[in-house]
Amino acid sequence: MPRVTRRRLPHDVRIQLLALGAGLPALVLAGVLLFRSDLAPRTQWTLLVLVVLAWLAIASSAREAVARPLQTLSNLLGALREEDFSFRARVGRRDDPLGEALSEVNALARTLREQRLGALEATALLRKVMEEIDVAVFAFDASSTLQLTNRAGERLLGAPGERLIGLPADALGLAELLAGEAPRIAEASFPGASGRFDLSRGTFRQRGKPMQILVLADVSRALRDEERQAWQRLIRVIGHELNNSLAPIRSVADSLGALVARQPRPADWEEDLRRGLGVVAAARRHQRDRQHQAKERPTAPPACLHGFLLYRPTTEPW
Repeated sequence: MPRVTRRRLPHDVRIQLLALGAGLPALVLAGVLLFRSDLAPRTQWTLLVLVVLAWLAIASSAREAVARPLQTLSNLLGALREEDFSFRARVGRRDDPLGEALSEVNALARTLREQRLGALEATALLRKVMEEIDVAVFAFDASSTLQLTNRAGERLLGAPGERLIGLPADALGLAELLAGEAPRIAEASFPGASGRFDLSRGTFRQRGKPMQILVLADVSRALRDEERQAWQRLIRVIGHELNNSLAPIRSVADSLGALVARQPRPADWEEDLRRGLGVVAAARRHQRDRQHQAKERPTAPPACLHGFLLYRPTTEPW
């Protein structure tokens, strides 16, 4: 047997029926007393009609007194749901249940407005930061469809964001970068740049849906800067070594020049001259031997270049 569902009456109608029911015994009693009185029948019926009209008017007023505040609350909550926080309810008294309910709705509207403004400011700041950083950022949904990118990502892929949003990762050439371990250094080629990229991934949720974020940082520029700094350090080291090698020769040459210019010369000046020239010749032979060894057996690159050589894509021998 099918179950019969009973339709409940609206809340305002039930309030009106309750008001009518509350006044019904008094109406019946008033009618009985009127018809038992000594008044004329016409007067009895007139008074009875007036009592009935008052009874109906009071019940309708009770219905309006309950329905109007509920409609106001409904309108306020609807505005909050549509993110319109400019509406406020006019609170008559704060010490009754209706006043407390309206006050709480107003407080809720203020709180939601502040949270909305904070979220908008945070979103604007995040977008500004993403546009200014020189790192490509891509956000994909669960089906690997691009949902968000920044200005660096647009330059890397060589297209504006309006054309990139909604394309799958395969069409963008990013499918391989969404798989594998992370973080890592990956080699990739894009319309805007190619080389080695520092790859990192993460997950977050947007409106309850899982999203995956892909961050690509071009390390080629950083490696070129590191290479230049390493060569600068190497040149400073070589210059220091050359100065150390030439310092004894310069000292001996200054001493011999002073010896030759002295008048009168000492008796053993020729012996001092020969020793000084011997020191210069020995230093020259030492320099020549080091050059000959460097040509026969190339030395390994200095330690300051080891970090650069680990990432530099070249096979040229030293």
